[in-house]
Amino acid sequence: MLITHKPSTSLQPIQQSVCVNFNYDVYFTNGLFQLDNSLLAQVIAADGEITAKKVLAIVDGGLLKHQHGLLKQISVYADFYSDVINLSEPPIIIPGGEIVKNEPRFVEQIHQMIDAAGLCRHSYVLAIGGGALLDMVGYAAATAHRGIRLIRVPTTVLAQNDSGIGVKNGINAYGKKNFLGTFMPPYAVLNDFDFLTSLSDRDWRSGIAEAVKVALIKDADFFEFIMKSAEKLAARDMKAMEQLIYRCAQLHLAHIANSGDPFEKGSSRPLDFGHWAAHKLEDITYYKLRHGEAVAIGIALDSTYSYLTGLLSQSEWQKILGTLETLGFTLYLSALREQLHQPEHPHYLFRGLSEFREHLGGKLTITLLQGLGQKIEVNQVDISVYKQAILMLQDWELSHP
Repeated sequence: MLITHKPSTSLQPIQQSVCVNFNYDVYFTNGLFQLDNSLLAQVIAADGEITAKKVLAIVDGGLLKHQHGLLKQISVYADFYSDVINLSEPPIIIPGGEIVKNEPRFVEQIHQMIDAAGLCRHSYVLAIGGGALLDMVGYAAATAHRGIRLIRVPTTVLAQNDSGIGVKNGINAYGKKNFLGTFMPPYAVLNDFDFLTSLSDRDWRSGIAEAVKVALIKDADFFEFIMKSAEKLAARDMKAMEQLIYRCAQLHLAHIANSGDPFEKGSSRPLDFGHWAAHKLEDITYYKLRHGEAVAIGIALDSTYSYLTGLLSQSEWQKILGTLETLGFTLYLSALREQLHQPEHPHYLFRGLSEFREHLGGKLTITLLQGLGQKIEVNQVDISVYKQAILMLQDWELSHP
């Protein structure tokens, strides 16, 4: 039915167009809170205002198991640069990991702290931790006073090359990943490579999955670098990791700035290649999987589907799975198959497709590969082929113990 608009008055509509520029820098450093490293103070002082700024520092509790003197270090740093930084209270410890995005009380806690400290839009929230904590704190900061300046200090590989450098903030709700959230760019991002030395092997490896993802859809040369450096990366070679993080961050930031859709108003999400299954696997496993571990499985699944549908050659498919394997990722879990014959079950893997579409809106848009460094977007998929892909991943895992 054709719907026509009949004006209720003779007044013409007022056409409104608002253009907003967001600018923020992503820095790379070592020893961020050493007194001879003035980077943080310079970033805060750069707004040109003379008085010291109120800063609320929030620290991932998981860090303190390895960074024993971090809280004192932050306080001493603030005292040393007291003409710029006014620490509203001692650094606050909040648990890291996905639990912090699953329980709304943490957002409320930060809102209460912001209120009690009298922070305003010219104040700063300093979030120090992994991607989950940064997501949650970013959401809290963006919704207090409609937006308080957020400085992110990512402390994991995943956060430094992906989640901590972008424009998204969010928490989980109703069994869905990032159901509540905002698009709000940070004021700045400060990547300190020294934090990576205390990561567990799981967390070190987990963040590499996002680099594999962006390389596969955007930069074949970068994938070649990862493939050739896979053994070094698995062995925790810091120079190789620094190169990986830097190039991955470049590609992510370039996409956000130049895609024409930084706040995801359309139906396409190429940076979420492999993520429709990854998000569902996190839910199915009750977040026992790290995000990057789930993404690695999602990449393997979508790459296998691409191979089965004739988009990828066998050699390209083998290179992808072989690289993920060399990096140390598991590419098959029984959770992939557990409810495959019960579409109504909440843990049915392919509910992830409808949840993926629903999260963005519009039509289903899945990114697949038609070559290394070459993506293609499709609007429908064949579930029977995906089920075959799952069996192939199981066979791969059995033949590559």
